[in-house]
Amino acid sequence: MVSTRFEVNSSPPMRYPRSIFFIISNEFSERFNYYGMRTVLALYLTQKLAYSTDTATVIYHVFTSLAYFFPMMGAILADSWLGKFKTILYLSMVYCAGSTLIALGAIPPLNLPATSMTVLGLLFIAVGSGGIKPCVSAFGGDQFKLPEQAAQLAKFFSLFYFAINAGSLISTTLTPILREDVHCFGDASCFPLAFGVPAVLMILSIVIFVCGRAMYTIRKPSGNMIVLVFKCIGNALSVRAKERTISPREHWLDYAESKYGKGIVSDIKSLLKILVLYIPLPVFWALFDQQGSRWTFQATRMDGEIGGYTIKPDQMQVINPLLILAFIPVFESCIYPVLAKIGIRRPLQKLSLGGLLAGAAFVLSGFVEIALDRTNAILPAAHESQLRVFNGLPCDYRFHTDVPNLASFTVPSRGAFESLHIDVMTNTTFQFRAETSEIVCVRENMTELSGTFYLNPAGAVSYFMSRKGGKINLVEYADTAAKNRNGLPSIRLLANVKTAKEISLRHSKNGDTVYNILLNQYDQLAVIEGEYGVFVGERQIGTVKLSPGGVYTLLLDEVLENEFNLQTHTITPSNSVHMLWLVPQYVVITAGEVMFSITGLEFSYSQAPESMKSVIQAFWLLTVAIGNMLVVFIAKAKFVQSQSLEFFLFASLMFLDMGFFMILAMRYRYSENTQVDSMVVETNPNKLNDPLAMCDTASKRGAKSTYVNEAFQEK
Repeated sequence: MVSTRFEVNSSPPMRYPRSIFFIISNEFSERFNYYGMRTVLALYLTQKLAYSTDTATVIYHVFTSLAYFFPMMGAILADSWLGKFKTILYLSMVYCAGSTLIALGAIPPLNLPATSMTVLGLLFIAVGSGGIKPCVSAFGGDQFKLPEQAAQLAKFFSLFYFAINAGSLISTTLTPILREDVHCFGDASCFPLAFGVPAVLMILSIVIFVCGRAMYTIRKPSGNMIVLVFKCIGNALSVRAKERTISPREHWLDYAESKYGKGIVSDIKSLLKILVLYIPLPVFWALFDQQGSRWTFQATRMDGEIGGYTIKPDQMQVINPLLILAFIPVFESCIYPVLAKIGIRRPLQKLSLGGLLAGAAFVLSGFVEIALDRTNAILPAAHESQLRVFNGLPCDYRFHTDVPNLASFTVPSRGAFESLHIDVMTNTTFQFRAETSEIVCVRENMTELSGTFYLNPAGAVSYFMSRKGGKINLVEYADTAAKNRNGLPSIRLLANVKTAKEISLRHSKNGDTVYNILLNQYDQLAVIEGEYGVFVGERQIGTVKLSPGGVYTLLLDEVLENEFNLQTHTITPSNSVHMLWLVPQYVVITAGEVMFSITGLEFSYSQAPESMKSVIQAFWLLTVAIGNMLVVFIAKAKFVQSQSLEFFLFASLMFLDMGFFMILAMRYRYSENTQVDSMVVETNPNKLNDPLAMCDTASKRGAKSTYVNEAFQEK
């Protein structure tokens, strides 16, 4: 009889690294800071720094582009010189300095150069955020001993992923509330708090990270594959230039075999074959990242009120991550099986469809923009001027003028007249004569008025007719129909009164909201939307409803002593298109993101050679950077003047781009012998192309490249 004896390894499992708490806490704070700041950035640039929407779009996308370019630099710095710990620490300090600069610059009493501090702060954040992006998850992976702690490593990635999602989702929801619902420094909003809370968390993240210093496993830099790839390509080109005629090779990269070996050369050939497919990809990110710029500006001109709660324009960005959480299981269980039945099975097919959906989303946004154009202010061209006449008297007046195409017009009692397109190319001064035969004004000797209209090119001038000392008084003031940058209602009070001393607007729901208006001053005032009581002293004489984005002129006439007539004239209509009309375009682009980003990452990782998996992730991030620069180029070039046409331009560009991609995809031959790791791509709800599973799989194999383990970081 042969007996077999089995030895059982009774050694206890290795303890979970305590240092992981510090790394995960650091990541939560950093992601809260980044997403919180970026959520309110576009509105800060326009509302507080007074940039135009085009300039704000350029700044926003230059910043985003740099944030996705610097990960390559951070990976090289960590793997070749400083190591991951020092890279994270030093660049976090740069990151923290940037956040602090923006927060301090936003505090009005400090009178700091907010514009310069914001631009410098954004540069520091781009360097810091981008630089540490590829290092944190990789540094966390270094804390585990493989393969003994493979299961614990997988748990770490789940916790790490949760920290990213928690930080980004909470900040995207919270910072718009801090921005709008909190009032500070005498302002109706509080950008200092919206920037300050994330900045404090960034400082806290550094403190937490340093506290774990004694517990970390710190590995020395061992070289970066990205650097090796560029060196190999440079060597091949150099040797080819010298030996092309005397020693011809089948492929130009073969000239580097003598120095780098056939294995690396072969892997780089496979890498370049994939990178050819990356050429059209930046266009998708050019569309996708406009959720934080153009689409947010679109939301500022819409009505966000739902059942007593008002959606903030920048809060619309939360739709994307929430939809992703819902779409992932739906696509896996329903959409992809249906697509497979009609022949769409391969990764490049799904990726193409995702790109087409992004184009379709911009078609939808273009139609929404057309609807919004109807509520936009009508502004004069460079050679035009606008004229408005408000009549605060009890009689209708007939005006006779020498204004081109405006020989005569009537201004009704307590009414208004406007002409929006007066040509002032050759002349800006025009004579007028006004008259009435109504008995009320005849009695008071207010039958005639004559004078000169002084108009401004590319501007608007208004005149207010009132009584003063028994005569007609004509007051001139510079006017504008432009909507408030913050989306608030704008009002101007024109009062024709004798006995009133003080007039105020009192919010019907919020008793603390009171606006006192001085008589004989005609300044435009931005107020919080809602219904207001109009008070003369302590006596309410009427009510007025002021809606977001509307521009109003209130005409107050004292008919008899202490008897008042109040008329509201709408100069520019309010934001009447509801913000929920943006939901379809968010649904479509999120569906496109699911198909484009997950599929693209899975394809890239499965097709790349083992040694090139980190490099392929670096170039994937680079497509995001290039895509954002494409937005900058189109915004600066101003190919079209209308925003709706710009959306249609991006949609057309996306459709053409996907046509080109399909041609490249048809020529691509899938690598059959490349190992495809079994993986489930879990997705960051804020940015889908986070190769989480790639980082997990690579770490289980003991891969130490910074970029392979970069998985959790957005894109």
